[in-house]
Amino acid sequence: MKSIPVYVGLDYHQDSVQVCVLDSAGAVLRNGSYENDMLTIATVAENHGTQVHAAIESCTGAADLADELALRAGWTIDLAHPGYVARMKQNPDKTDFTDARMLADLERVGYLPKVWLAPQEVRELRRLVRYRQQLVDERRRIKLRVSALLRDQRVRCPYASSTKGWHTWLKTTKEVSQESGWILKRHVKRVESLDREIQQVATRLARRTKKDPMVLALLKEKGIGPVTAWTLRAEIGRFDRFRTGKQVSRFCGLSPRNASSGQRQADAGLIQAGNRPLRATLMQAAHRLIRYDAPWKDFAQKLLDRGKPKCVVVAATANRWMRSLFHQMQPAGSSAA
Repeated sequence: MKSIPVYVGLDYHQDSVQVCVLDSAGAVLRNGSYENDMLTIATVAENHGTQVHAAIESCTGAADLADELALRAGWTIDLAHPGYVARMKQNPDKTDFTDARMLADLERVGYLPKVWLAPQEVRELRRLVRYRQQLVDERRRIKLRVSALLRDQRVRCPYASSTKGWHTWLKTTKEVSQESGWILKRHVKRVESLDREIQQVATRLARRTKKDPMVLALLKEKGIGPVTAWTLRAEIGRFDRFRTGKQVSRFCGLSPRNASSGQRQADAGLIQAGNRPLRATLMQAAHRLIRYDAPWKDFAQKLLDRGKPKCVVVAATANRWMRSLFHQMQPAGSSAA
């Protein structure tokens, strides 16, 4: 009896996990809330069978628990897309009891909308890449505050915000009021501190990925620098988990959204799903390709000659480039973790 397969749905929370266990016929064997502990959860499920097929919605902390259950308990476990699972519900009510049961049932019948469970090293790289992006975003917000303060004082800085002259001018200018000058100096100190911290993160990323085959292959591509390579490695993980270039491009949010109905066939801009920082990084890469890589420059010029707006041209270049990169990166992606 213990060898009979069971299907488990895990509704994850920080302090507890709702565990629903179903048999092959869909009958509920157990559905209760338990401590967020791998051994406790494994014991509850394995009391009904050792062939465990489990599902858990992708959320903060879920991947670590899924990894533990797969590696230490030997479970077959899948991450579920929370947005698609919510759309599949046929009941407006939401409880942990019903959510766990639905996950178990979707796993049982094979209809679970799965997402990739990234290995530990990729998740660690993501944390570093996203932490760097948070620092960059914070630095940009401070520079915007500086610009707003100068506009409020009707003062124009003669230097670009990315130059040393900008820092020096803000520290020494007498064109602003006393209190505004005091605020500017504090903003500049914070920007300089963020610059140092961003460099420390970049050094750590470079050290962590210096032997990564996918990063090394990406750096050989024209127009691709370390930041773009790190971001692609962290967010995509590996290219061979996609079946086609169109899939990877859609994952990056670069595909046009279909808006067809009846005889009307049209696109409605880029899809709104996907990782926005990843898409922004690829848009920046497309700008560099159009500027420095002759084939992509010609591709962009043909679209411009057809009257396409510049923003559409950049998005189309990024979309087409990612599709071609999918084929180029297959060997490197396959050898990566």
